[in-house]
Amino acid sequence: MDYISTRGNYSCNSLQAVLKGIAPDGGLFISPEILDSPFDWKSVLGLPTLEMAEKILSHLLPDFTGMSDLVKRAYTGKFETEDLTPTVRVGGMYVLELFRGPTSAFKDVALSMLPQLITSAKKQSGASDETVILTATSGDTGKSAMEGFRDVPGTRIIVFYPHGGVSPIQKAQMATQEGRNVKVCAVRGNFDDCQTAVKQAFSKINSSGMLQGMNKTLSSANSINIGRLAPQVVYYFKAYSDLIGYGRIKAGDEVDFVVPSGNFGDILAGYFAKLIGLPVRRLVCASNENRVLSDFLHTGVYDKRRPFYRTSSPSMDILVSSNLERLLFLASGCDSAKVSSWMKDLQTEGVFTADDRTMENIRRTFCGYCCTEEETIRTIGETYRKDAYLCDPHTAVGIKAAGDYKADNPDDVPVIVLSTASPYKFPDPVSRAIGLKAENDEFTQIDAIRDATKVPVPAALSSLREKKVLHDDVIDREEIIGYVLKALEN
Repeated sequence: MDYISTRGNYSCNSLQAVLKGIAPDGGLFISPEILDSPFDWKSVLGLPTLEMAEKILSHLLPDFTGMSDLVKRAYTGKFETEDLTPTVRVGGMYVLELFRGPTSAFKDVALSMLPQLITSAKKQSGASDETVILTATSGDTGKSAMEGFRDVPGTRIIVFYPHGGVSPIQKAQMATQEGRNVKVCAVRGNFDDCQTAVKQAFSKINSSGMLQGMNKTLSSANSINIGRLAPQVVYYFKAYSDLIGYGRIKAGDEVDFVVPSGNFGDILAGYFAKLIGLPVRRLVCASNENRVLSDFLHTGVYDKRRPFYRTSSPSMDILVSSNLERLLFLASGCDSAKVSSWMKDLQTEGVFTADDRTMENIRRTFCGYCCTEEETIRTIGETYRKDAYLCDPHTAVGIKAAGDYKADNPDDVPVIVLSTASPYKFPDPVSRAIGLKAENDEFTQIDAIRDATKVPVPAALSSLREKKVLHDDVIDREEIIGYVLKALEN
């Protein structure tokens, strides 16, 4: 069962899809055949999380052998809890806590697994080249990816993030990252500038043979890599299994998921879970003031020609959502010509309009809600005061969207909100939201929040203040290719 490009000009097995990250024609790898093939989804319910992960990943990435060992190496001893992603009740909804990993962000689930997949794919394929991970981050991917790939033999990772476009704690996490094979650089501009420039560099370096004779190949740790996206499918099954364990549902009952989304990878993983059997009724896309996704779901017009807002939820400050391409491919009936045309229009004109049939297919499952910056801060405070639950701004966007969605759909289907980061990664907005004095120093804010709420600070964040800054490069986006080549030469 092959993985194919969303733009129609390339196919390969799952090993090569993970190694390449992005198709040579610029498309994203996807396998409609795998997503449509039989999977005994009920058999994974109630299993320990690592066993559940092994069965789901073996289905999605069928060419990999020894998946059980890969999963154990990826996760054992790295998360706060053995079940990796606990589900807790908050008021009238449930919150899936995805931030219990080594960098306190949801991306740890996937980026603990991706290095194992890449090293296994290289071994099974007989590849000897050094794999160079080239990645743009809006805040959390960078740290999670660097932590996952740190000193992994046969790999190197170069991360670019928008200068001034991440929280101080996110910046500190990246700037202090250790590892002989790690490089980090800020790019002047917003995340879309950074992501577009990295994609262009990826394509140009690969197509022009710039790495010829260097014994190196490029790959990606962004969710454009199917090896990054597939592990995220697991925690949708885990949350569903948790609700069965709580007696809230029985196997076969439908649930709704609300997902704070910027690059559309996290919510797309929920759609993959639905396609292979999980009874997901609706996937609610929660946007901050950069509401390009929720607007698209309402209108069918994807228009990035709009103001860009820097918000307290920076991982969602995105106007070009890469993973939407995979959904468009599936919803259009796997019409690669349409997808290619839409992506060309987006690149050249800044806008495209999906046809009515495609949007009808999308809206059967997806809907969109948005949250202003003022509402985000208010929701953090209200959730803490009302439900004694401390959340970060991204999760607050999800909680606000979930409340609005339930007001429009007042039935008994349970709602699960994906919580994507520890509140301590964003101490300034969190401290303001719960009524604490805003201090200039983010570590002082962390201490104040801890003292006021008694919520423990993750060890990796509390130790940041003693760490030495190791990366302080800042470049223009036009300099990315030269920066990459120089880094590889060194």
